[in-house]
Amino acid sequence: MLQAHSILWHYLWIAPNILCLVLAVAVGRSSFRRQYPLFFSYLIFSALEGICLYALDVSPKISAITWWRVFWGGTIVDGLLKFAVVAELLHHLLHSWPAVARLGRNLVSGVGALLVLLAAVAAAFAAPDNTHWLVGGAHVLSQTLYLTVAGLILSIFMLAASFRIPWERSAFGIALGAGVVWCEHLAVWALVAGGVVRNRGWEDIANMGAFHLCVLIWFYYLLVPKKVAANAPTPLPENNLDVWNRELERLVHPRALQP
Repeated sequence: MLQAHSILWHYLWIAPNILCLVLAVAVGRSSFRRQYPLFFSYLIFSALEGICLYALDVSPKISAITWWRVFWGGTIVDGLLKFAVVAELLHHLLHSWPAVARLGRNLVSGVGALLVLLAAVAAAFAAPDNTHWLVGGAHVLSQTLYLTVAGLILSIFMLAASFRIPWERSAFGIALGAGVVWCEHLAVWALVAGGVVRNRGWEDIANMGAFHLCVLIWFYYLLVPKKVAANAPTPLPENNLDVWNRELERLVHPRALQP
């Protein structure tokens, strides 16, 4: 059941990618595509990449080396789109407060630089792999990528919690789904790159299952309308982001706020 080319393996590989395309068609007809163009592009590319890799994997005419070369190219492009999605989420979270946004971008950039350093150290201490360099390198590349993007998405959640910044429903759903699957992928690829787990069969099942869960989370937050309680009083926030923004503007541009 948990081995490669089992029924569950086939389902978990192809089903989430088809669901991604269905989701892209559903949200592409609304204003969502204009609000989140980078995530929309990531959604389509990720689905097509997964379907392409599946077709190459089951084809008897494609060698393992060719498959891993395609995996490398897809992972690099997919990684760039992941970073773009993180930047897009940060923009949507902070765009209403310019001064807070500048502070937030500086904090997340600092975290990103630290994560890149940690990823480089982790790559240097990766366990030796006796397979072809494309395979071992792909393990290290995946660990490096997910260490960075998982850390960045968690830093955005921490930033929002620290400043009590309200999330848009769509942005929160995208961030939640991405955070779940990226953290899970980080854990699995770290075990693979470290030599703890290799060729056990369940690693692929775990990764594909986490991606399936991620897509279902996106379906819920992007397609299911939010329930609004009738006549529910709106609680006052414990802190006022407008005050934070104004005070930060005063510190950065003291003369501009003088009457």
